[in-house]
Amino acid sequence: MGKLLVIEGLDGSGKDTQTRLLSERLKAAGQANTVISLPHYEDDSSALVKLYLGGAFGSKPGDVNAYAASSFYAVDRYAGYKTRWGASYESGGVILANRYTTSNACHQMTKLPRENWDAYLDWLFTYEYDLLGIPKPDGVIYLDMPVEVSQKLLAGRYAGDEGKKDVHERDVAYLAACHEAAAYCAKALGWQTIRCAAKGEPKPVAAIADEVFACARAILNETMGE
Repeated sequence: MGKLLVIEGLDGSGKDTQTRLLSERLKAAGQANTVISLPHYEDDSSALVKLYLGGAFGSKPGDVNAYAASSFYAVDRYAGYKTRWGASYESGGVILANRYTTSNACHQMTKLPRENWDAYLDWLFTYEYDLLGIPKPDGVIYLDMPVEVSQKLLAGRYAGDEGKKDVHERDVAYLAACHEAAAYCAKALGWQTIRCAAKGEPKPVAAIADEVFACARAILNETMGE
C-alpha cells in the first residue's frame, strides 16, 4: 500500500493553498504524489453532502445529527477511493488529502455532549477505516486558524456576500465549537499542529508552507522507514 497524508483545518484555514504548495514542493524534491480534495463536489457521490450544506435538511448544522451527517461524507469518501485514487494508493503512491475522515471528527462531534466525544471518534474511525475499508491516514497536519481570522478570510473569498456561505460557514458559534473540537482531536490523536495566525492576523503563506513541508517530510520519512 501507499501513504496517505491529510491536510486538515476548518473553513478559511488555507487547506487548498497549502495542499497545492506541498504537492509542488514534494514533486520538486523527487516525491511523486496525487492530490485529492474532499468532498468530491463534482461527483454524484456528494449529493447528500451538498443538500446538507445547502440547508435542505435544516438551516443550522445541528438540524442533522452527527451520525447522519458523518455518513453523508463517508459515502463520498468511499466512492472517491473506489473510483479516483484507490488504485494509485494500492500501488504504492503517496496521496495528499485536502480533508478526510478527520473533518468529521472536527465538525460533527460538536453536536454531541463532550462526554460522548471519545465514543463518537471510536465509532467514526471503526466505521470508515474498518467497516467501509478506506485507508487510515499515516499522518495528519492540522492548520490551526482562529475563527475570528478565518472569518475575515472567508469574507474576502466571498466578497462580503454572506449568502454564498454554507450552513457551517455562516454559523460562527458552531465554527468556534469546531475549533475547540479540532484542538481536542489534535491532542488526543497525535496530529501535527501548525499555528497559522499571530496577533489576530494570518501568518505569511510561505511561512506556513515551510512548516507544512517540514512536517510532511518527517511523516513520510518515518512511515517509509527512511
